[in-house]
Amino acid sequence: MLDSFPERWALVTGASSGIGAAFARKLASLGMHVALSAPHRDPLEKLAADLRTNCGIRTLVVACDLTEQDQAKVLIDHLKDSNVCLELLVNNAGFGVLGGPTNVSAASILKMLRLNVSALTELTYLVLPEMMARQHGAIINVSSLSAFQPVAYMAAYAASKAYVLHFTEALWAETQRTGVTVTAVCPGYTRTAFWKSAGVPDCFTGHPQQVPEQVVEAALKALRKRLPYVVSGWRNYLLSLGPRIVSRQLVVSQTAKFTKQIHSAVPPENHRHF
Repeated sequence: MLDSFPERWALVTGASSGIGAAFARKLASLGMHVALSAPHRDPLEKLAADLRTNCGIRTLVVACDLTEQDQAKVLIDHLKDSNVCLELLVNNAGFGVLGGPTNVSAASILKMLRLNVSALTELTYLVLPEMMARQHGAIINVSSLSAFQPVAYMAAYAASKAYVLHFTEALWAETQRTGVTVTAVCPGYTRTAFWKSAGVPDCFTGHPQQVPEQVVEAALKALRKRLPYVVSGWRNYLLSLGPRIVSRQLVVSQTAKFTKQIHSAVPPENHRHF
């Protein structure tokens, strides 16, 4: 499927760092023109300049906050006004909220859900009909290993990623024989600023972890095979099987022990920065 990607356009949300930036670099190396979206313009402009210089592709920077109402439509309208026809949408933007009901505000939870669920869904439905009409295109939705189980102290985050996985699987079935592929990638612990920026102590980040480039490779490999989803890394795949092997009650109890330790170690002001 990727043979048709050179000289076509991709949109990557949350592209300023981590997995999003890795997607942008990889797609540009394959010859795709790349539209980059995130709330802050400066890191996007720097990345765009690097991609133009190193890969010889075109770029478009759209700084917008997808937690705000109507920004998904503003983003897609901006691409259309720029005569960008999307071949690939990478719904990567997202964040997590750490904490229990007594120390996490409803406002922060709702803001997270607007990004992880609402914006992802709106972007998908804004671009998918046109892809299906021309019988060409693809969408990659970034879910998480947490999509396979409830996670105590990150309850809404894990639930949002379960939504992304199930939503993607259903769309994969709906788009069969249309020339369009919808795939979810489910990374586990990945070496990005996601945890460090929240102040998570090093003692919680020493276990085996992947780098963003490995997540991207797994996603693109699954896309080539037209798979509905992929868990990035064999260790993570084994972990994803946990709820099938033992009781869900045991699984969520074990998550509570680990995430409660993190919750206690992270400064309260950082609990919503995951």
